[in-house]
Amino acid sequence: MNGIALAGWLRGLRRQRTLRILLSSYVLNGVSCAMGMLLVSSVVRAAFGPAAGAMATVGVIATLAPDLVSPRRGKLAYLIASPLIGLPLLVAMQGLRGQPVALGIFLVAATFVSFLGMAWGKRGAPVAIGVMLTVVFGMSTPPPQDTHEALLRTAYCGLGSLLYALYAVLANLLLNGRYRTQRTAELLLALAALMLAHARRIAPDATSDSQPAAGDVSELLNRHAALATQLQAARDVVLESPRTPRRQRLAGMLGVALEMRDYLIAGELDVDRVRHHPGHAAALAALASVYRAMAGDLARIADTLLIGRQPEPPVDQAHRLAGLAAQVAADDAGADERALAARLLRGVAFRATHQNGALQQLGALARGEAAPDLNLVRNNWRLFVSPTVWSLQPFFGLWHWRQPALRHAVRAALALGVGYVIASVLPWGAHDYWVLLTIIVVLRGSLAQTLERRNQRVAGALVGSLLATGLLALIPPAWVLLLIMTVAQGVAHAFAAQRYLVTAIAAAVMGLLQAHMLGADGSPTFALFERVGDTLLGAAIAWGFAYVLPSWERGQLARLIRRTLKALGRHARLSLGLATLSEIDTQADSAWRLARREAYDALSELVLATQRSLAEPRAVRPPVPLLELLQGRSYQLLAQLSAVKSLLLLRPEQLRANLIAAPLQQSASRIEAALTPLPSTAPDAPPVAAQAVSDTEEDKPDERDARPEMLPDPFLQDVSPWLLRRLRLAEDLAAQVRDNARAVLVELDAPSPTN
Repeated sequence: MNGIALAGWLRGLRRQRTLRILLSSYVLNGVSCAMGMLLVSSVVRAAFGPAAGAMATVGVIATLAPDLVSPRRGKLAYLIASPLIGLPLLVAMQGLRGQPVALGIFLVAATFVSFLGMAWGKRGAPVAIGVMLTVVFGMSTPPPQDTHEALLRTAYCGLGSLLYALYAVLANLLLNGRYRTQRTAELLLALAALMLAHARRIAPDATSDSQPAAGDVSELLNRHAALATQLQAARDVVLESPRTPRRQRLAGMLGVALEMRDYLIAGELDVDRVRHHPGHAAALAALASVYRAMAGDLARIADTLLIGRQPEPPVDQAHRLAGLAAQVAADDAGADERALAARLLRGVAFRATHQNGALQQLGALARGEAAPDLNLVRNNWRLFVSPTVWSLQPFFGLWHWRQPALRHAVRAALALGVGYVIASVLPWGAHDYWVLLTIIVVLRGSLAQTLERRNQRVAGALVGSLLATGLLALIPPAWVLLLIMTVAQGVAHAFAAQRYLVTAIAAAVMGLLQAHMLGADGSPTFALFERVGDTLLGAAIAWGFAYVLPSWERGQLARLIRRTLKALGRHARLSLGLATLSEIDTQADSAWRLARREAYDALSELVLATQRSLAEPRAVRPPVPLLELLQGRSYQLLAQLSAVKSLLLLRPEQLRANLIAAPLQQSASRIEAALTPLPSTAPDAPPVAAQAVSDTEEDKPDERDARPEMLPDPFLQDVSPWLLRRLRLAEDLAAQVRDNARAVLVELDAPSPTN
């Protein structure tokens, strides 16, 4: 019976995950893109013939690369950037089709120019890919007979781009409300995953045997990094022009989710301290159970948002938390370590009551039973949405040999040039552009991303080519091929950033069918072997060129570390500001929220860069243990600052202003001074590095934190001593973060065989 129940539970879990994928924003975006391609291709095909429809499809494919879930503002300008650059390149490429040498030189130059778009980061990368798709798919057509035919093909391609851009703007406008809901739900699911990780850190779940160790902070750091990415994606859509009650409720839910993240991180150090004490295992298990229950309610709210139903009110955990406080109250007397652990555990339980209250508020907002803080929504939305205008600043800052975007542009141009030469001499060279297409999609800015794309692209090409070859062997009519291409394009676009293996399979199907419709020759069976061979060759070239002019992560880490220190220092100064003891003015609150976002984002970037470095050669790998120690201490400092801020905001009536005013100012100054961005080397750096290494040998509480302390009941009495304790610990952690950062910078400055 247990086996049957477990199997049923697993099936239900799979259905739930499948439903979340099908109802996600990226799948809806893929469906929208596919419908747009089908509509535009069909219209142009009906009006001008099959050849025109095929060229229009090329324009659509290039234009839809940047068509992601995004704000309405600036959508058209973003979409037309790719065809504005790609169409002139397409004209020139068509004119050079009969001159292999000139075409190769042009291809190298066009690749270099296109990949300079990587200087604009995540915003510029899809545009660069779209430009290259225009050029490479343009090579799939037979050579034009004359200039008129080349211009006509380009005109059809441009027509497809224009029609699709207009469609995409309209579709984004119509789907904006749904995108807002989906982005909010996806953020809540990411927050629920973080809450479950927090629960596992408090006490492992006995029903799972595949969990990280309870004391392991790496899962939390990874979850926070994932949440930071999801959060900005939600901000860009949800916070844009929140003028209607529905939009305002979603924006309010996003704000509550941010506070819930802060409540989670605020209790981390106290949990660490209590977990080291053997007498509170049962209480910790009960607390972890509460967090798991809240995570379940959070996920259920997200699921009901996705399916368009009103969620049930989340279960109020107040009685369980009160019982937990009573459970440890018997140990809350005296000044020994057990008594201190009991008080800390009660403090964690008290913060969990804030989490529970925030969850109740979130549920009320989702049900339409509560109104959001409109002042907060209206005053801050412009601050947290990514800019939608193109700036020339990245271009002017690009021209330095150490700039990763410049090195990647040179690397990609050389790889495409070599791929073109090799593909031109292959015995089956009719589809040499397939090699180039593989290089474009596999070669990434980092070795870790290139290796991941390489493996998935090869596997996807094999499976997708088998599917497409079997389909072509049936000799289906053109409308069936167009329909299948549409579905493949939608799938490929939807999962590009989620599950690239799925994208690679769909892209292989689409590539073979697109080549067939553009006039490919040869049997389907030979196309299979040709496609797989070209994919293997392109992946090998991309892999090899990942080591040419590399931008190893250690070359970027010094900048990320200094950014993190600066962000933590500013966040500390604004978190500890005295304005929080009285009515918060809008400007000060907005500045603090911006500083908080920057601190989380900077630390997340540092975590992701460290993860990517693990795929790099050992000789150039940065000091990963030191980096992980720095990240852990930075995370703990954020926890202390969040705890102080929570006390100032939520319990001002239980604080004595005359007692805490001076310590707040002093701690803010000391922490910011300690975290002033460091030079790459310092006279006392070697001893600090040695100390940092020794700290990694054993994960134990700080000695100053291990002393017994007399702290009042966190539920009832003056909490000023708790705040002062937080300030002392925050100052200690700031000093440790500084020393850890200095140790890492010393290691990074060591001679390296790269860069």
